[in-house]
Amino acid sequence: MAPPIARCPRPPPRPPQRTGQPSRGGVGPWAPREAAAVAGVRPPRRGRAGERGAGRRGGARRTMAAAAAAAAAAAAAPGRARRGAPMYSQKELTSKKRDEFEDILEERRLSSDLRYAMKCYTPVIYKGLSPCKPNAIKNAVLQSEQVQYVIKQLAKEMGESPDIIQEEATEILDEMGHSMQLGAVRFFAFTLSKIFKRLFQRVCVNEEGMQRLQHAIQEHPVVLLPSHRSYVDFLMLSYLLYTYDLALPVIAAGIDFLGMKIVGELLRRAGAFFMRRSFGGNRLYWAVFAEYVKTMLRSGYAPIEFFLEGTRSRTAKTLTPKFGLLSIVMEPFFKREVFDTYLVPISISYERILEESLYAYELLGVPKPKESTSGLLKARRILSDNFGTIHIYVGQPVSLRTLASGRINRCPYNLVPRHLPQKPSEDMQEFVSDVAYKMELLQIENMVLSPWVLVAAVLLQNLPAMDFELLIEKTLWLKGLTQTFGGFIEWPDNLCAKKAVVSGLTLHSNIARLVDGHVVLNDKGVEDGAVGEIVFKRALAVLLCATYRNQLLNVFVRPSLVAVALQMTRSFRKEEVYSCFSFLRDVFSDEFIFFPGISLKDFEEGCFLLTKCDAIQTSQQEIYPTDKGSVIVSFLSAMFRPFVEGYQLIFRYLSKETKEAFTEKQFIPGVRNFVFQLLEKGNTQCYEALSSDMQKNALAALVQLGAVKKKKVSNGFAYSVNQEAVNKILDMFDARIPVQKPVAARL
Repeated sequence: MAPPIARCPRPPPRPPQRTGQPSRGGVGPWAPREAAAVAGVRPPRRGRAGERGAGRRGGARRTMAAAAAAAAAAAAAPGRARRGAPMYSQKELTSKKRDEFEDILEERRLSSDLRYAMKCYTPVIYKGLSPCKPNAIKNAVLQSEQVQYVIKQLAKEMGESPDIIQEEATEILDEMGHSMQLGAVRFFAFTLSKIFKRLFQRVCVNEEGMQRLQHAIQEHPVVLLPSHRSYVDFLMLSYLLYTYDLALPVIAAGIDFLGMKIVGELLRRAGAFFMRRSFGGNRLYWAVFAEYVKTMLRSGYAPIEFFLEGTRSRTAKTLTPKFGLLSIVMEPFFKREVFDTYLVPISISYERILEESLYAYELLGVPKPKESTSGLLKARRILSDNFGTIHIYVGQPVSLRTLASGRINRCPYNLVPRHLPQKPSEDMQEFVSDVAYKMELLQIENMVLSPWVLVAAVLLQNLPAMDFELLIEKTLWLKGLTQTFGGFIEWPDNLCAKKAVVSGLTLHSNIARLVDGHVVLNDKGVEDGAVGEIVFKRALAVLLCATYRNQLLNVFVRPSLVAVALQMTRSFRKEEVYSCFSFLRDVFSDEFIFFPGISLKDFEEGCFLLTKCDAIQTSQQEIYPTDKGSVIVSFLSAMFRPFVEGYQLIFRYLSKETKEAFTEKQFIPGVRNFVFQLLEKGNTQCYEALSSDMQKNALAALVQLGAVKKKKVSNGFAYSVNQEAVNKILDMFDARIPVQKPVAARL
């Protein structure tokens, strides 16, 4: 929480000025309008408060009774709690209206940034909060039974004085802890207003989501779980909460930021607390870090914010979740130290990603620049670029108590003293995993897709060049298919397809351009230089374009894998198609987000969506494409072909691996050189196989399938290949042998 400030009078609300309503089909299990219907109230709409020295507050608080009823109804809804009846409900596949968006930069462009930064900031806070300063939190952590127990244990094991271990714990806290100050918050509010107005045309937020969050913050401790595509994410979220007069979050940030002189300390004073990338089995560090997070959560000091993905996604696909921090924030509930905890999934969608070029170079093996203040200053040139629109969708707060109801028995936590470390049971680990995947799937569901995402998907299937008019026609066709599959498309108001495509090409002129009536990738100089340089430049252009196509894959992954399975099996028998689908789902489990243990339900959803668009017909025993559906099945298969072909190439490389053991640092350059040579010779056109992200995911898939063994060594992990198993998987991929997979009885 920021330092307390005298409250100012509330200005009257005025009607909201909204951006266009995005087209969308499908909505998830936490839909606000359904929750409101259960509560018997109309979903709240929030007015925009005039600034005039007080910022935006009034409208949201005036609708609090209705918002409270809606949130209570959603939190009280019975949870689906066990594997077999998982907590993640498949989204309803019918067209429903979504929350409307408001552009928060519109007001910023019309009034003083200084007045905005110096406004009377009176945030909504947790009802049970006892005001305290950051240093008081640190002292509470050091004196806690949990940390003191670990200090005594380590002192006994190491033969050291407890005072020495205590000093080390103090140093860890000083390195880690935040020191939130209102002055730094106001500095960021002023600076970010200037920067965001230069970089972005609009920053659109769903108002109803902000109302739900406002209520949640007052009722129970809140954990904010945003998607992670850019460094802008955590800055934007704090900026948003300041704008709406909500308590600013404390944010888990990588220790790398401390290397940035001045900036690192400013981030600390704005609410960032810093964690090491790896704890390396350091029990003291883990105990201090975990207790620091839990102390802030138990007290309701501020919303806690962290990224489930752990790091920024370089490909715009959601990364598989990390479970460490999530298990920490759940623990106070399981130990009955808090009545409930709200988990809030937040989807941040970029029309154009600031780090897009940097990501493409990283994927091709160019080292990531180290975070530094000088690097930040050099990046000032991007202020002259246009990065389009950001959409921020604040999802329905999800009650941890509801999720755990009937699933987790909390009694074992009461059988031992709370300060004693306990290894989580298998049931608990499975529950944490399920919650993590549920949160990421809710993020994915509310990602907003721009017309350029559709253009990129069509263009990548028609390289090296595509007729402009045909591109427009295919983009419109894909728009309809995306909406049928439940995609959340934001199509600019009153803009015809041609203008929407031209607008996308203008915004992304660094990726594609219009030449003589044809659209081509912007790989200037590709004809010049050595063959290796030509391959690198073409790969760079393809990976840049694929970043935006990838945003569409989350919507298409299930029906597309059914389409790929139909082509791989060359059979219409449902059992064989399902076996192939399940095999592909397992292989691509690190590329795409699938809820654990529901392969059959994913298959049924894919079949349902293909049936819905008349692409296939199904009987009890068979699945077969319709005459009309051959175009759709071919398009979906082609969309996922880079992944199928890329994995084939990587598996082929590993099938010839002769080393007894190798590390990831040896594997990545080796497979990259292998693919590079094939591209130079013209033996493949799969430039995406050069991506280090795909290479790591393919290796992880083989580990999960048991074809590669992973062993912990002193400096990381070593891998060894089972040649026979890899060759068998490769043969399945090449459709030389049928996929061997047990088939569910229901089929």
